[in-house]
Amino acid sequence: MTPTEIYDALTDGRRKFVRVDELCYRAAERFSGVLPGAADLAAEAPRMQKDKRGIEAAQGYFLSALLADPAAGSHLCHAMLLPMAGSQPKLAQFEEQGSVDLGGARVERQGKAAIVTMNNPRFLNAEDESTLEPLEMAIDIALMDRMSEVCVLRGATVTHTRHAGKRLFGAGINLTHLYQGKIRYLWYIVRDLGLVNKLYRGLAKPDVSPEVDSIEKLWIGAVEGFAIGGHCQTVLTLDYVLAMQDAYMTLPARKEGIIPGAANLRLERFVGARIARQAVLAERRIDCASAEGQMIVDELVDDMDAAIERTVEKLTGSGVVSGAGNRRAFRIAEEPLDSFRRYMSVYAREQAQCHFSPALIANLERNWNAASRRA
Repeated sequence: MTPTEIYDALTDGRRKFVRVDELCYRAAERFSGVLPGAADLAAEAPRMQKDKRGIEAAQGYFLSALLADPAAGSHLCHAMLLPMAGSQPKLAQFEEQGSVDLGGARVERQGKAAIVTMNNPRFLNAEDESTLEPLEMAIDIALMDRMSEVCVLRGATVTHTRHAGKRLFGAGINLTHLYQGKIRYLWYIVRDLGLVNKLYRGLAKPDVSPEVDSIEKLWIGAVEGFAIGGHCQTVLTLDYVLAMQDAYMTLPARKEGIIPGAANLRLERFVGARIARQAVLAERRIDCASAEGQMIVDELVDDMDAAIERTVEKLTGSGVVSGAGNRRAFRIAEEPLDSFRRYMSVYAREQAQCHFSPALIANLERNWNAASRRA
């Protein structure tokens, strides 16, 4: 059977929505030999990245083929934009208490805003398996909360020795965990089809295309310290970005040996093709206060708390009824869902090759001193 035939079988002819990770697990169970099964994945999980057999790459090729198909790929994108199954119970807790701590992320309501805080303090708020589900769930909750009008995304105060006591937006993917084999291949796909795309597109509704209707709010970004790698990718999805005067952004994927999410698709819209290539291919640092940085950042600030409060009031002072409509209108011109689907087809295939390449290990050992770092 072809990947699209398998997809149709697992989704009842695209009448049911199945998330990427569950889709791969069901395909392995129902269609023997197509994808690695639970036992093989369990045996693979504890291996260091350099010792992995690369069996998860089959998931990448399978998903790439699905995403290349307009009907199946669009349906899969739609599935990943729906609220997670566990978000609704947490939403009820949030609406009752005004805050909820999910571990790798937390949400709290402050006036008209739902504040989502990325929280991995020991690792400079880096993203890994411990943050993936909590952050997506936090985004779901913030968007579904009926008492807030806008959302804010910022990083927590960290405990890492070098930056202890400082708020940082985030250091991108947890390279220590990557080197130690603690980040599965599907992590990349779930992240970019799920939480990152929800920041950009809002939450889908099951009975209508996300292009037509969705649950959306404006997102304010609060960049403190730095937005490295995946956190820089995230900045590119936000509606209004505040940054401290000394903050900066980088995309060090070249030194890591991976593709920086959807930055290749989105960064050019802000800074142009040449600077985007320099950032991705040559790790050009973009200071938020530089001319290039101010193409991405809306406002440089000295007091982030005060700036957030002021910006929330500015964006809600005349009501936010047109916010969702304007976001959709911008997206039709800059990144239709079909363009994103085609990009993710390429990304799924190429990231599978990068994730299991010997060059990844060599880069992490050379540029990160990964072999000497402890989890």
